[in-house]
Amino acid sequence: MTGVVVTLLYAPADRPELVTKALRSAADVVVLDLEDAVAPAHKAGARDTVREAVASADRSIQVRVNAPGTPWYEGDIELLASLRADLGVRLPKIEVPEQVADAARRLPARPLHLLVETALGVERAFDVARADPAVASLGLGEADLRSDLRCTSDEGLALARARVVLAARAAGLPSPAMSVYPHVRDLEGLRESCTAGRRLGFCGRAAIHPAQLDVIRSAFAPTPEEVAQAQQVVDRIGTATAAGVGALVLADGTFLDVAMVEQARFVLALASATAHE
Repeated sequence: MTGVVVTLLYAPADRPELVTKALRSAADVVVLDLEDAVAPAHKAGARDTVREAVASADRSIQVRVNAPGTPWYEGDIELLASLRADLGVRLPKIEVPEQVADAARRLPARPLHLLVETALGVERAFDVARADPAVASLGLGEADLRSDLRCTSDEGLALARARVVLAARAAGLPSPAMSVYPHVRDLEGLRESCTAGRRLGFCGRAAIHPAQLDVIRSAFAPTPEEVAQAQQVVDRIGTATAAGVGALVLADGTFLDVAMVEQARFVLALASATAHE
């Protein structure tokens, strides 16, 4: 395990057959969805599916609950409080730190994964990311954000995406995963979008279909040249440290600093996480 999460796969919790398929997939994390993918009349049954799936599955799972303030939020929180403590909780439409603190208080020891999906949420992204030590990640919910911003293309999301990357890293959290790419059959568009997201500082992406997983993984994989450069940096610092050398220089004359070493280690971890078994 590298600790780097590259692929997350959503499964609507009111569809047991899709939940089973997702749990058998190669996704790093399966997200059982109680929110947008589940009609109001099916919420109770979806909770039963989550309870059964969590009890029988030995893998990394998160559950996306309904947003705070909705009629289903309390029932979702009660369900999660009764389940295993390592279960990740995906909190949608977060706008204020108090929402995070309330979930952390009622779900102790559970990692919280926050989604900001409104203009206000983006503006307060750093504050909510630091709201409680239980916060494990920060991300965007872009469908709702598009509606709130009234934007018609990805260009309108550029600032929000950059803000979330900055807020996550400033709060000491992992680089965020990208929001889902809704065009399931457009795998080339997905690849291009992931490549652009990696340049912005995202690491990985949520998927809504298993067919998207390999594309996401390969798009976020470092190139062989990046891996070779990173390995050279790590090897050079190890050799220099063992020899008691203070000035660290690569073969091309580039001086090393702490930031370069940390980035190199991340690249190697990402390469390991995206390698096909």
